[in-house]
Amino acid sequence: MSLCRLGWVVLLALLLAGCAGGDGAKTVDDAEADTTEEAWAPGGTIDDSLLEPGEKHLRNIRQLTFGGENAEGYFSPDGRKLILQSKREGVECDQIFVMDLTDLSTEMVSSGDGRTTCSYFIPGSDRVVYASTHAASADCPPEPDFSKGYVWKLYDSFDIYTAKEDGTDLQPLVVEPGYDAEATVSLDGKKIIFTSIRSGDLELYSINPDGTDLQQLTTELGYDGGAFYSNDGSKIVWRASRPEGEEAEAYKALLAENSIRPMNLEVFVADADGKNVVQVTDNGAANFGPFFFPDASKVIFSSNAGDPESGRNFDLWMVDVDGGAAEQVTFHESFDGFPMFSPDGKYLVFASNRNGKERGETNLFLAEWVD
Repeated sequence: MSLCRLGWVVLLALLLAGCAGGDGAKTVDDAEADTTEEAWAPGGTIDDSLLEPGEKHLRNIRQLTFGGENAEGYFSPDGRKLILQSKREGVECDQIFVMDLTDLSTEMVSSGDGRTTCSYFIPGSDRVVYASTHAASADCPPEPDFSKGYVWKLYDSFDIYTAKEDGTDLQPLVVEPGYDAEATVSLDGKKIIFTSIRSGDLELYSINPDGTDLQQLTTELGYDGGAFYSNDGSKIVWRASRPEGEEAEAYKALLAENSIRPMNLEVFVADADGKNVVQVTDNGAANFGPFFFPDASKVIFSSNAGDPESGRNFDLWMVDVDGGAAEQVTFHESFDGFPMFSPDGKYLVFASNRNGKERGETNLFLAEWVD
């Protein structure tokens, strides 16, 4: 499990069984399809029984995947497709898939070799970007060693590639010794942001889609990753650790073994060039998967801040970019994470253990956003 996917998704799913589904489903024909000028609405079955009490910002929810471990579903620029990573029947470790939201048809676009993670559409082209270990081996890399506690493994065989949306014409983009992954793309398609260990620490970098103009954006000790651009491309948001004292020494020791321990991650925002950094959260929790609201006034993210005793329950939260007005968005008893708004802000996609039929099952859900 990579840093981008977050290893605790599977860990939490194994510790906490998903809740069963309910009645009250209705077909898409029953929904008001007013999401675009063409009155387009996603396919699938609306089932608001999948919502938990208190989830007032969500309605007309649809379950998009059924079975396996599915996460990081990210919208295409027109909002009509998702790119995601999935470990499902017949797939030994995470691979990349594209889903058509009209009929929920899904096709694998990665090669099927190695482990993949962190996929994204490249706007203004017919290409996608993702990280893969396939160049090092066609086999799945070994699972993390938890003998030193719960850690994330930094597979040094992860490099970043681009391919056409059908998976053909696979081309290397960022191929350096050590971990390179967690790439996302600005909505105008001009910049890709990613995490790399090339400096000796885990920092954020930006690069053009053609591989030119590499820029280092962060420099402080600690993990920096999971970054996204605002819709206008002027801001970035990401998760980061800032270890000090003994924690810094422990961080560096684990890093030398290509691992980190992800127990304290805060959300930060900055200008797209990495300047004018603002720390958005300061709750000492594991906060991750931050994504801007369409107008960049707020950030939605996943956190276990509401479960300080066990730390196992992750919900979606939203907060102003200055750290004010924090509000819990989802209330499922185990895991909700990886939120992303559609480009027009009308839909929210996220991963959840809700309605799981087996232990360890994580699926993608799509809901209309209610302000």
